Amino acid sequence: MSGSPDYTPPKVWTWNKANGGQFASINRPIAGPTHDKELPVGRHPLQLYSLGTPNGQKVTIMLEELLALGHEGAEYDAWLIKIGDGDQFGSGFVAVNPNSKIPALMDRSGPKPIRVFESGAILTYLAEKFGAFLPTEPAARAECLSWLFWQMGSAPYLGGGFGHFYAYAPTKIEYAIDRFAMEVKRQLDVLDRRLAEIEYLAGSDYTIADIAVWPWYGGLVKGWTYGAAEFLQVEEYKNVLRWADSIYSRPAVQRGRMVNRLSGEPSSQLHERHDASDFDTRTQDKLAAAE
Repeated sequence: MSGSPDYTPPKVWTWNKANGGQFASINRPIAGPTHDKELPVGRHPLQLYSLGTPNGQKVTIMLEELLALGHEGAEYDAWLIKIGDGDQFGSGFVAVNPNSKIPALMDRSGPKPIRVFESGAILTYLAEKFGAFLPTEPAARAECLSWLFWQMGSAPYLGGGFGHFYAYAPTKIEYAIDRFAMEVKRQLDVLDRRLAEIEYLAGSDYTIADIAVWPWYGGLVKGWTYGAAEFLQVEEYKNVLRWADSIYSRPAVQRGRMVNRLSGEPSSQLHERHDASDFDTRTQDKLAAAE
């Protein structure tokens, strides 16, 4: 990759495996599996294959919220997919998600297993399956889904755009960082203006719209993402900060954020979740002490 202003793209792009910076070992221009590996299956109806990134957190938060409401059918096994090691290119994972991205879900509660991939699709599927966190009144439902899809369309500018060029790219390119910082701040302003009007994104009730947006934009203003809070002056977005703190105060959100997590304090990392008691007995600090 060149940061030189006189770089001219060739007529035909070719794959240079040395390019890509931190993710060069897993980025490639083709789909499909790279190796044979079956996925494990636990004892619960829902089998989640994921990692504790913002996209992964959406689903674990949703599942923990459903369990907090008393939906016993939302019990789940959360298996760790180490994307840095290329686990997402195993044949079993590709069979669940041909796009080789986390999270991926298998619902084995019925006579035939159902696969669901893409985090927004998983949230909608679970909301409809359990009748929770998605309004049924048409106007309220439309508002909720609009903000859900806002996140799907906006977060790539935050992650693959700003996050990549600010935190991960091997060359700091002023134009790229400025371009995406401007867009991220515009998005934060969109959220801040909306949250000045109402408690949650879709209205007065907490919904899958909040569950989808919070891990990305809540994490950003809380200072957890890309180390960019000062750079982006997140303190300007007071309504987003209020909303982010309110959601983080929910016990189910705190639990969901721990699942499949590989960074942070050992007490905040639950690499795999197979039972509700795992939060008390199998976090990394507990496992290390047991050794």
